[in-house]
Amino acid sequence: MTEAMYYVLLALYKPNYGYQLMQAIGDVSNGRIQMGLGTLYGILTRLQKDGLITMKHDDGRRKTYELTEYGELALRNEYDRLQEMIHDGRGLTEKSAFYTQFN
Repeated sequence: MTEAMYYVLLALYKPNYGYQLMQAIGDVSNGRIQMGLGTLYGILTRLQKDGLITMKHDDGRRKTYELTEYGELALRNEYDRLQEMIHDGRGLTEKSAFYTQFN
């Protein structure tokens, strides 16, 4: 899963639509991720095709998306994977440990 896909799924923990979703991605990433509409809709299309999200509502003006059960499971699995990566890197928190191990 790409970083962008992860943040879209994370922001869709609460159903959202385009502009609101862009704001939510910025919020959950503490402003680190600023996603454009083209990128966002490309990811939404992919996630919908993969069954991770579904369109909850389409009033012609806005399309509201939400996580499917499968999408929530994928998000939780990715979260666990990222936590394991952080755990694996704990020994590198001190610069000296990093240089000692790899030099």
